Amino acid sequence: MKNSKLVLIRFLAIFAFLYIGSAIHAEDNSYQRIISLVPALTEELYLLGVEDKLIANTSYCKRPPAAKKKEKIGNGMEINLEKIVYLEPDLILAKSYNAQKQIKKLRKLGIEVRVFTEVKNFQEICEEFIELGKIVGAENKAKQVVLRARRRVFSIQKRIKGLQKPRVLVQIGAKPLWVATKDFFINNFIELAGGINIGPSGKSGLYSREKVLEQNPDVIIIVTMGIIGEQEKKTWQKYKTLNAAKNNRIYVVDSYKFCSPTPVSFVAGLEEIVELMHAKAE
Repeated sequence: MKNSKLVLIRFLAIFAFLYIGSAIHAEDNSYQRIISLVPALTEELYLLGVEDKLIANTSYCKRPPAAKKKEKIGNGMEINLEKIVYLEPDLILAKSYNAQKQIKKLRKLGIEVRVFTEVKNFQEICEEFIELGKIVGAENKAKQVVLRARRRVFSIQKRIKGLQKPRVLVQIGAKPLWVATKDFFINNFIELAGGINIGPSGKSGLYSREKVLEQNPDVIIIVTMGIIGEQEKKTWQKYKTLNAAKNNRIYVVDSYKFCSPTPVSFVAGLEEIVELMHAKAE
């Protein structure tokens, strides 16, 4: 009996040694020189606490502010291949909308490129974040961030339960008029905030002002387009029969927060939309 216990103890000790050793080895061999072609992925690297591994990003990567100081390799759609090769990255993070021809060239040069698909809702944002955490050796940190974000979303939904559902239009383009469709992830913001998206189904958000007047939304949210956003707000305010205009419920919001969300910024954006959508009519 003593011998069998001794064998078991030795086996467990060896297993623990191998497990811990492999974990340390995996951490040691995680990527050390990362280039991000996507603003949201850049911000997520900071959330994961591995920003020291980020050696370069794009001119659109502006959050957090420290990301602006990183080396720039282009704008995401057009990237400087020579500069990337010179920087010697061991990983490039991209999205499916990035320049695929250039990504193929990078892979032919032996550089690893991870391409993430477009996210459609909060659940997919969280899944992407955890996957990124696995890739950069920060899976536990990713799961902690996601858990806190999910708790906040649950708390928000509990708070607004039973409130009237306003009919909402989210404008993301002016010329031509382009609105968030029911297939775009901004739709998830609207639904989780307790509203009804009056935008069309499908991928095309091309719309007309006549159609908006016909639908007569209670709330219009304009994703900021610089000075154009304020101009669009003034334009909608001229339509006095429009519910959103009559009740002064036309708002301009930050495009970065709503068009390039992380689990954390999604919740911040959701809280803002809830406040706007359920504000009392003026």
